[in-house]
Amino acid sequence: MTSLVLVLAILWDLVIVRTRLLGRRVFWAGYAIVLAFQLLINGWLTYNNVFLYDESAILGVRVFYQPVEDLAFGFSLVLTVQSMWVFLGRRGIRN
Repeated sequence: MTSLVLVLAILWDLVIVRTRLLGRRVFWAGYAIVLAFQLLINGWLTYNNVFLYDESAILGVRVFYQPVEDLAFGFSLVLTVQSMWVFLGRRGIRN
């Protein structure tokens, strides 16, 4: 499931809405900030057993106590939302 979500987010950016954020330094700089806080907060929550994971439901690879799947889902969410933001801005869609 994680791989599917990741591939769909990348296809969304590169093929469907064609914002091509993955090729922009500003995206990666912004994502680095999001990633730092994701690692800090999710890592703390997982370390303190606020979030518990069934080991049979995850790959088993962890980064700062959190499953690597959390990082992939977070990346997919950030990429998809930012792509939609840019796409709608280009089309002049406002509230």
